[in-house]
Amino acid sequence: MAKKIISIGFQLPSGEIPDSDFSDKTSLLDWDIILFRPNIEHFIRNSHSFTGYEYYNGKIALNDTQSFRAKEACEHWRRELREAVDNGKTVIVHLNSPDVVYAATGTKETSGTGRNQKVTRHVAELSSYSSLPITLKATATQGSEMALRQNYRDLLAPYWGRFGSQSNYEVVFPTDTKDCCITTKHGSRPVAIQMGSKSSNGSLLLLPDLDFERDEFFDEVDDEYQSSEAANQFSSAYIAEIVGLEKSLRKTSEKTPEPDWAGSESYALSDEIRLRDDLLVAEAELKKAQKNKEQSATLLAEAGQLRDLLFETGKPLEAAILKALRILGFEASNFEDANSEFDAVFESTEGRLLGEAEGRDNKPIAIGKLRQLSTNIHEDLEREDVLVPAKGILFGNAFRLTKPNERDESFTDKCKTSAVSMSLGLVSTPELFRIAQYLSSCADGEFAIACRKALVETSGEIVFPNTPDAYVDSRKPPEVRRAEPA
Repeated sequence: MAKKIISIGFQLPSGEIPDSDFSDKTSLLDWDIILFRPNIEHFIRNSHSFTGYEYYNGKIALNDTQSFRAKEACEHWRRELREAVDNGKTVIVHLNSPDVVYAATGTKETSGTGRNQKVTRHVAELSSYSSLPITLKATATQGSEMALRQNYRDLLAPYWGRFGSQSNYEVVFPTDTKDCCITTKHGSRPVAIQMGSKSSNGSLLLLPDLDFERDEFFDEVDDEYQSSEAANQFSSAYIAEIVGLEKSLRKTSEKTPEPDWAGSESYALSDEIRLRDDLLVAEAELKKAQKNKEQSATLLAEAGQLRDLLFETGKPLEAAILKALRILGFEASNFEDANSEFDAVFESTEGRLLGEAEGRDNKPIAIGKLRQLSTNIHEDLEREDVLVPAKGILFGNAFRLTKPNERDESFTDKCKTSAVSMSLGLVSTPELFRIAQYLSSCADGEFAIACRKALVETSGEIVFPNTPDAYVDSRKPPEVRRAEPA
């Protein structure tokens, strides 16, 4: 039966095997061979603010959101890789250059008051290697001259003969590192490790890195990149060697899987019984902690829903708009019956309004959506319980994949002039986010009333009032400080 193989954190250039992003929550128990590359670049890229990356001690400091996600991803893979090896799987790690950043610990200090208030955010180092199932003292360096250790030549010679010359080491380990299988050619510093599981015939093999993105692996065809013949040949040879390596690792495993009968109570040892009870208690505590973590993660996702105003489209954008409108003091919901469907119907003492939402990847919102909004207003008025026309608002998230402060105008000129003539309002959802973000943290009733009046009374592009200076000052990034060891 063919081996089931998956790669994590990288792709084979031919796309011949399934792959999973480092940010995914994939289970590894369905796979026979797991290929892994520790890689937190995704969280680094998504951590910069509008003013660029934040640094501390010369390293990038992740923002709070990406700190949480990066640490969660590392914990997930550390757990999954360990469980995979313990369940008889073969895990092969390519040791790329480690990413080391500072991640928020979740604790902050506040000093001063008012405009002199200063927030200090505590951070601690986070390495991409913390995703590995063993703790390593790795020193980042680079080189390509390596040698197999004598007692590992039977195991690794086929793979190393094919890919040794293409491999590069990005880290070295202390000279007393156990289970070292490859060293630097000069100085004999360990650069690769092979370990077997104590409870199964699973194996963990840490190998020097390979370049899976060489230029020769890609051909440009009609402005699109496709895998080249060199990529296909490389991938096929790589998979063949990996499968052969997995077979050799299983042959050399000294652990015989325990027969079912050997696990019966009649063969249990006293220490084993005690430790088993300890494990049950630990698992119960872990289950409780995991439940609390999942609840906190759910609440965190709900708390951050307003950010969908900045980049979403479709139903997620509609849900974020409704949440923002409720924060402004409206009663807001979508509406659907046999004849009509409206993205948002919202009302307050200031008036009743009907909204239509539109998100565009890299274009402004055009006049077409105004026609849809006008039609919705007439359909709404035909309902028996509606006595006067609702004020129409078009919510637009134009250029949604671009930073808000780098976007062009949200609405076309024709859309703006038509909205004025039709007595409709235009709202940029990043602008809606600005005022909802403020009101979600400050109970400012007068400001909320002013925003509601702007929606009800303004035709054309709506400009909301500025948030108070004190609030703007409070949004400045906190200082960063290394967390003191407990």
